[in-house]
Amino acid sequence: MDTTTENMEAAPGALRINDRAPGFVARSTGGEVSLSSYRGRWLLLFSHPADFTSVCTSELIAFARAHESFSKLNCDLLGLSIDSLYSHVAWLRDIEHSFGVKVKFPLIEDSAMVIARAYGMLDSSSENSGAVRATYVVDPKGIIRAIVWYPMNVGRSVGELLRLVEALQTSEREGALTPEGWKHGEALLEPAAASMEEGNDLRKGESWYYRERRG
Repeated sequence: MDTTTENMEAAPGALRINDRAPGFVARSTGGEVSLSSYRGRWLLLFSHPADFTSVCTSELIAFARAHESFSKLNCDLLGLSIDSLYSHVAWLRDIEHSFGVKVKFPLIEDSAMVIARAYGMLDSSSENSGAVRATYVVDPKGIIRAIVWYPMNVGRSVGELLRLVEALQTSEREGALTPEGWKHGEALLEPAAASMEEGNDLRKGESWYYRERRG
């Protein structure tokens, strides 16, 4: 196992939104991968507790089915667990054989837990060393834009993670905010008014701190 990390700027478990994602080079089911190879594209990096487990299998199938939708957002998928590369390969082959779903994105082998420790993917309260259900959205410049954790016994909502990536991209592109549950094509919100003049031009149902973006 030859996983290595580079540009380690944050202590393990201390990563926050807007931190630079720790670099790494690792073996995966798609060959050697590095964080730097994703520069210029968005990346959804996620960890799972273990191969050949029910909840993780359901998540991987959902990610595989949504792979094309993420690609349309210029966002790649990259999975990780502390299982060996051989375990990953056997699991992916079994998923394709049993469920007819082919996983086309890489799964990283992190048996030495180097990347998991760098990203804080290991739960100190857990009874074993399996990685938690952690998800990191990394932008094209290598900056962490969102961090989402789920407990071991609850599967992630892949649809919500897809929405999250699109909301982040739209908010950045439009210089606006996305309200609760925002979906593509729905109204955006303006930042809170910073002057009396901005707060005077309001429509019914709006306030100085809640204004929809006008088309």
